[in-house]
Amino acid sequence: MLEVLGRPNSINVRKVLWTCAELDLEVRHVPWGAGELSLASAEFRALNPMGLVPVLRDGAAHGGRGLVLRESHTQCRYLAAREGRHDLLPQEAGARAEVEQWMDWMATELNNAWRYAFLGLVRRSPAHQDAAAIDASAAEWNRQMGFLEQALQSTGAHATALGFTLADIVLGLATHRWVMTPIEHADLPAVQAYYERLSERPAFLAHGRNGMP
Repeated sequence: MLEVLGRPNSINVRKVLWTCAELDLEVRHVPWGAGELSLASAEFRALNPMGLVPVLRDGAAHGGRGLVLRESHTQCRYLAAREGRHDLLPQEAGARAEVEQWMDWMATELNNAWRYAFLGLVRRSPAHQDAAAIDASAAEWNRQMGFLEQALQSTGAHATALGFTLADIVLGLATHRWVMTPIEHADLPAVQAYYERLSERPAFLAHGRNGMP
């Protein structure tokens, strides 16, 4: 039995749920971090001492001994490899690196760009209400999204020329967050077309473009 633990509004939880949907995997989603399911509890900390979501549990791994994984991008890669979906995560080293470089960029440069503006404008965090810092974050967010715009203009469809991959799952959710956050958006027509293209996928509508930023 596959289990994904984490609150439903987490972008990282939704990456893993979208991956599961693309793989047609039966998965139990436990909304840890919401309501009474505390991330500080001893039970959760035994699974992830860092207290972060998502946590993936695969009871069928290791001959039934089970596997517990943290880090959403690791979980997505694991699931694609587990199912032999080399269209989502290529086996050949160069092609795989093309996919993973976008996943790493999303987790580092892009996430760092949007964090202050998103936390201030959407999450309404009291610690993120400096107007100048919000503006600077929004400007850097638009600048980083410009790199995706350039890639999409080159490929014509997805983050890489390989077609739909795990890179598009993580970037699709990041693009949705960019669209949903009330900032002044740069004019990025290829990114907007990409967003609409991904919206033709039922799994994206279920776990990405589902009303939550």
